[in-house]
Amino acid sequence: MKTEVYSWRLSEELKLDLEREAYLRKVSVSSILETAVRDWLKKSNTDAPDDQVQRKLRAAAARCLGVLTGLDSRRAETAREAVRRRLKRRYAR
Repeated sequence: MKTEVYSWRLSEELKLDLEREAYLRKVSVSSILETAVRDWLKKSNTDAPDDQVQRKLRAAAARCLGVLTGLDSRRAETAREAVRRRLKRRYAR
């Protein structure tokens, strides 16, 4: 038994196409929508990368993540002033 409701807006043209298809197949619009969604979900699940590919991607990304090092340990605290100084120098007349 269907107990959940999902609602979304669609164009008038798409709504008419759905209703026409449901009429031709002699089924409800909700059956057409459910079939379409199930087919899409099935297809999208088979296109998902497997676990090994995900592990490789995460390992590659992890090499790029971390803490930036530098000589100024207060860089984040003083960034605003540094940017303003640079802009002032660049555009000073």
